[in-house]
Amino acid sequence: MSDVELVLRSTRVITPEGTRAASVAVAAGTITAVLPYEAEVPSGARLEDLGDDVLLPGLVDTHVHVNDPGRTEWEGFWTATRAAAAGGITTLVDMPLNSLPPTTTVGNLRTKQAVAAAKAHIDVGFWGGALPDNVKDLRPLHEAGVFGFKAFLSPSGVDEFPHLDQERLALSLAEIASFGGLLIVHAEDPHHLEAAPQQGGPKYADFLASRPRDAEDTAIAQLIAQARRLDARVHVLHLSSSDALPLIAAAKADGVRVTVETCPHYLTLTAEEVPDGASEFKCCPPIRESANQDLLWQALADGTIDCVVTDHSPSTADLKTDDFATAWGGISGLQLSLAAVWTEARKRGHGLEDVVRWMSSRTAGLVGLDHKGAIEAGRDADFAVLAPDETFTVDPAALQHRNRVTAYAGKTLHGVVKSTWLRGRRIVADGEFTDPKGQLLTRTP
Repeated sequence: MSDVELVLRSTRVITPEGTRAASVAVAAGTITAVLPYEAEVPSGARLEDLGDDVLLPGLVDTHVHVNDPGRTEWEGFWTATRAAAAGGITTLVDMPLNSLPPTTTVGNLRTKQAVAAAKAHIDVGFWGGALPDNVKDLRPLHEAGVFGFKAFLSPSGVDEFPHLDQERLALSLAEIASFGGLLIVHAEDPHHLEAAPQQGGPKYADFLASRPRDAEDTAIAQLIAQARRLDARVHVLHLSSSDALPLIAAAKADGVRVTVETCPHYLTLTAEEVPDGASEFKCCPPIRESANQDLLWQALADGTIDCVVTDHSPSTADLKTDDFATAWGGISGLQLSLAAVWTEARKRGHGLEDVVRWMSSRTAGLVGLDHKGAIEAGRDADFAVLAPDETFTVDPAALQHRNRVTAYAGKTLHGVVKSTWLRGRRIVADGEFTDPKGQLLTRTP
């Protein structure tokens, strides 16, 4: 213990074994021990006594659109990672689209990494993209360290990232399965979307009708069938439709290698509360009704849904018009995700241990970051310090992401992040940031 540099002490430390009073010892950016609360502080170590604030492992957000380079006016690594740090997130994995170039070749990955390296306040990894014409690039991207591959089964919204039809899905998934990779999928069926009524205009009910549940359900069924046939590993992104849950549960029971995420906005916002013209609530698939939300929470509780991620997908404010058909679809939620989920979770009888499982340990496990996602010896000393009973009212002007549009404006949320720590270094406290020290992460071979 003589090499210990830092001890964080709290009456409530969330560990894999449960919540307890403890002192967490840190050396060289790594947790060396989780000690009894009253353990003697080693000579030369600095003590940070957190009182009754809760010490959690830093959150791991595996679904973030940073858009840098190319659409940096929408979002950039500097602003996105500051917002993440302010919300207790210490690791994010960046999506391959909305930046220019998209992360669909090794050369494009190197461009993205070079831009991120000097700007990241937290640790950053990268997804690759699976397009109709880049099957030859998938293995090289895998070998270059991407954590897996993103594909759309319906149009993505940007021309440079076309979707896969069923034939191209099969070809891409077969290639990814051949080297043991992971395919993550925006699952909405284009034929169901084309057949749905397309009214346009400001009414949220019309937008909701244009993205029906059966578009998700059909696409997920097709994806599960392909994964079963190829014994491939797949992950369903941003699940919105509760109607797909029995199919997913049955596939898991049959041994199909499928995992599923949902997002804070599906768990905390409902279609009934979305005002007409308020496209800050627009995302695809859409925020659905409260009865649907109840079933998503049940699925989180029973493990059918594995994890919760933000799908932070920002744009400039001018793209959030009052016409739901033409407005950019995306929710900006990095800084507020922990508080939003915790606010609703506590109402439904869940504890912070559940939130940590959904937003840190399981997301770290999804991408194989075994040194993240838990407070135990050998893990990175990444922490969030949370006052879980304190509240705040969301003021867009206080947010760190570049374009301060939020569906949570004016909402009162529980859970104030007092500080965030990356490898034993405090990177933000009470709104004050240190210089960026995030590292670029690659998949462990």
